[in-house]
Amino acid sequence: MTSKNIPEHARVYGCLRDMILFGDLVPGQPVTIQGLVDQLDVGMTPVREALRRLTAEGALMAMGNRRIVVPKLGLSHLEEIYYARLAIEPKLAEIAAKKSTPRLVSDLQIIDDRVDAAIAKGDIGAYLRENHAFHFRLYRAAEAEVLQSIALSLWLRIGPSLRAVGGRRGTTNLPDKHDKAITGLVASDSSMVYSAIEEDLRQGMDHVRQDMIFQNGEEAD
Repeated sequence: MTSKNIPEHARVYGCLRDMILFGDLVPGQPVTIQGLVDQLDVGMTPVREALRRLTAEGALMAMGNRRIVVPKLGLSHLEEIYYARLAIEPKLAEIAAKKSTPRLVSDLQIIDDRVDAAIAKGDIGAYLRENHAFHFRLYRAAEAEVLQSIALSLWLRIGPSLRAVGGRRGTTNLPDKHDKAITGLVASDSSMVYSAIEEDLRQGMDHVRQDMIFQNGEEAD
């Protein structure tokens, strides 16, 4: 389906979701209907619907006086997300590995080359987009829609914080266990793929945790 055939409400939702997912909106940033109408050049109704959906999904937070902001994660919330991601995403990868095809391996290798290029250039925005593309190309192969939907909701909650950490620390130590995952797919070793994604998640979440402790000086929301 081309962009011309996508309903406006779905297009606006997708645009705003990606702005959150890839950290174009930073933690604590207020989001206004009029601001988005002007930025996206769309009507108020699809913007309101997108904000409502994303607030219900936990990607945005409704405050008093009808204000909506990108949530600031505290350490306790981070730990909940950490636990949920480790429970769901390695399992998605394991299921996908059991259904792997040469096309999947080829697609992932192409995407991972772009991940490596983004890391080498220090381009945090490109890294976040290509890293997401890698994970969800793998997860889609699992054909487990409920798990994939949960995984996406968790990425929406962590995206702005990942961008903030990358912006402060650069791309040098960003997680990338993709080579191990691809090796596992080629070897038809689903346990290796599970382990690779688990390690990838642990490394990324540990970076966010360490940065949050450094920034806040204490473990509190």
